[in-house]
Amino acid sequence: MSTTQQTQPIRQGDIVWTPPADVLATSRVGQFLAWLARERDLEMTTHEELWQWSVTDLDGFWSAVWEFFGVRAHAPYDTVLASREMPGARWFPGATLNYTEHALGTDDDLDRVAVLGRSQTRDDVELTFGDLRDQVARARAALEKLGVRRGDRVAGYLPNIPEALVAYLATASLGATWASCASEFGPRSVIDRFAQIEPVVLLVAGGYRYGAKDVDRREQVAEIRAELPSVRHVVDVEYGEHRVDDALSWTSLLGAEDEAELAFEPVPFDHPLVVLFSSGTTGRPKAIAHGHGGVLLEHLKNHALSWDMGPGDRMLWFSTTAWMMWNALVSSLLVRSSIVMVDGNPMHPDLTWQWRLAAETRATVMGASPGFVMACRKEGVELGDLGDLRIRVLGSAGAPLPPEGYAWLSDQLPDAQINVGSGGTDVCSGIVQNNPLLPVYAGEISGRCLGVDAHAYDESGRPVTGELGELVITSPMPSMPVGFWGDSDGSRYRAAYFDHYPGVWRHGDWILFHDNGSCHVAGRSDATLNRGGVRLGTAEFYRVAEEVDGVADSLVVHLEDPAGGNGELLLFVVTDEGVRLDELLRARLVGSLRSALSPRHIPDQVIEVPAVPRNLTGKKLELPAKRILQGARMEDVASRDALANPASLDPFVALARSGALRKVDA
Repeated sequence: MSTTQQTQPIRQGDIVWTPPADVLATSRVGQFLAWLARERDLEMTTHEELWQWSVTDLDGFWSAVWEFFGVRAHAPYDTVLASREMPGARWFPGATLNYTEHALGTDDDLDRVAVLGRSQTRDDVELTFGDLRDQVARARAALEKLGVRRGDRVAGYLPNIPEALVAYLATASLGATWASCASEFGPRSVIDRFAQIEPVVLLVAGGYRYGAKDVDRREQVAEIRAELPSVRHVVDVEYGEHRVDDALSWTSLLGAEDEAELAFEPVPFDHPLVVLFSSGTTGRPKAIAHGHGGVLLEHLKNHALSWDMGPGDRMLWFSTTAWMMWNALVSSLLVRSSIVMVDGNPMHPDLTWQWRLAAETRATVMGASPGFVMACRKEGVELGDLGDLRIRVLGSAGAPLPPEGYAWLSDQLPDAQINVGSGGTDVCSGIVQNNPLLPVYAGEISGRCLGVDAHAYDESGRPVTGELGELVITSPMPSMPVGFWGDSDGSRYRAAYFDHYPGVWRHGDWILFHDNGSCHVAGRSDATLNRGGVRLGTAEFYRVAEEVDGVADSLVVHLEDPAGGNGELLLFVVTDEGVRLDELLRARLVGSLRSALSPRHIPDQVIEVPAVPRNLTGKKLELPAKRILQGARMEDVASRDALANPASLDPFVALARSGALRKVDA
């Protein structure tokens, strides 16, 4: 791949990667463009041309995705888009298909490696597509014998292991619906999620190892099953050393199915494939139902045309079964790439473990969170010392990546394309990200995803460029949810996305689009800081504050003044080990924020905390912290089970009760 060498420190907006001259001949999106020219008489060579067509001719674009990737339908569709109304768009009515049928490869793939399981609990696991087909067929037959039928729900309280993948694909093959929670979730969080969907079968693991620590989850499993009366069978996947009492054996169930037949229940395009759950840190988790067809088409498009994946590629992206990135990882199989499923402590024994796994497994596509990238940079990790890395696409999501992170990655992986994106559980994919046709700009996301009509809106609903606004989607996408589970009249669904701008999807992020189509996400729009009438994104604070020596992590909150004044801006910091927040460190923080951002960004107080509150997927929880500081009760704001550190909000509760929130000179 072509790179742009930097002799000066990389600044926001600098180009750190450019598409190679032969990109149209060597990339999957180039192959798609050639197919469009040949089959549809559409001549396009740039991302901007392709994106414009993809959002103005929705029927043409999505039918092209269907045909190009050879979607196997059991019954044809009547039309592509029967209604464009949002909410309520109707995609591919008449068609029947099954996601699992597309995830198990073809007869040509039987000997190709599909899954590499890497774990701190047991020895390595390797499955070919042939092995995966066999296990899915056995699991399907076993679930059928347990009474699972089309429309039922099957739930997994499981780590990121091949057994979870097999159970998911087997469930979907029956036309039943899958949902999963990570094994580290506490019982209350799991019950709050699974009780909404009333599963009939619950798959569990009795324990696991997390780094050097043995974790026994049998007590938590017992509490969960006692609170889920819909569950008729509990199945222990027998992972690790701890066995669950009075549970069926996964090994025995699959071993009893010697003559299992692989079959796929044809279901409508919008038949629920999976229920994903929101974080649950600001109320009851939303049970977001995604359909077979929507996830299938969206992930075929995303993985091939944005991530440039195909046969021979291998993805390693550390995730738990609770994050939509787990579904994205699994969908690598749709484009006949293989996946690395990683379970354990991602930082054990040190920051190099994931990179060494990437070298060992020969991963060509790797995901690395912005926090992980910046930690590796801060610790001086040298990737050249860790083995034969073959990474050609480095993905990152979940939070903004500062320019310094791009600089470190382009130095360590000079031939890799950095693909930073943003999207989420709500669409089970990306909204903005890179693809092989776009340059990579430091500190920026390269552009809009194909088929995603994304814009920034001001408060009055007008599109804006060059200034921060609400991230919106103005045309339907196939992977928008088919609804929230149990929301029979659709009122919760409409309130979540369509109340603010009727007929337009409001995603909840604060974003700025540039004239060249690149953008950056400045944080959640409900956590933006309105300082003297000027809205500031939280990501700007974190980029600067966490570059200050001695600062390990940070969280910023703005408490508005009802009278219209500047309010109170509070910066909470976690210091590096052995460092205390003294006047010298405060002064360095204030000086950095003033010089790098503006006087408006200077906090009224800088307060040391033991940990920044984050949810279980690592996102900072500015809004729950703010609500507590405004007087809300902890139990009304967040479930401790939904926090990565259950005690992380306690200092905010103590501060709110102390009366110590007062304006001070910075």
